[in-house]
Amino acid sequence: MQYAIVTECNKCVCCYACTVACKVENNPPLGNHWTKILRVGPNPINEGDTFPDVEMYYLPMKCQHCRTPECVSVCPTGASQKLEDGTVQIDKEKCIGCQFCVMACPYDVRALNKETKVVEKCTMCEQLIAAGGQPECVSACTGGALHFGDLDDASSEVSKLVAEAGDRAHTLPDVGNGPTNIYILDKQKWRL
Repeated sequence: MQYAIVTECNKCVCCYACTVACKVENNPPLGNHWTKILRVGPNPINEGDTFPDVEMYYLPMKCQHCRTPECVSVCPTGASQKLEDGTVQIDKEKCIGCQFCVMACPYDVRALNKETKVVEKCTMCEQLIAAGGQPECVSACTGGALHFGDLDDASSEVSKLVAEAGDRAHTLPDVGNGPTNIYILDKQKWRL
């Protein structure tokens, strides 16, 4: 089993509903965001991006819940764990705030909670999944860009979306961690 979030980038309008919903559901401290939205392009410095050949899209960023997460292997206390459902979680009782996991994450999605002195990140709303729900960011997505499910189940919605997308489906760069969240992008639809 590998729970993951599949993002259809062409549907993301950068409304920040996912970011706000995450903040409300999980209450990370001021300044910490478990879900961030990155704007990719256009770069005004890049001479190649001139009208009408300008491409831009939004990329919701959160923990990638990797298949072989380096954050788990570097944790000296076993606080960072890979669970049977494929999610990567932090046992806050075991975390000593050393931040080895923060440094090991290539996606910059972990942060130290300065109040509690433990590391935090997207939990994929494990509390909602355990109750049969889905992550709050997925529920709140106004554009219908975010989808949640089991990537290892060929009959799941997310597996079907990825199969249908073919070579338009990508993960973030894999540096050996095996990121599982999938991004589907059809760049031609973003031409201005």
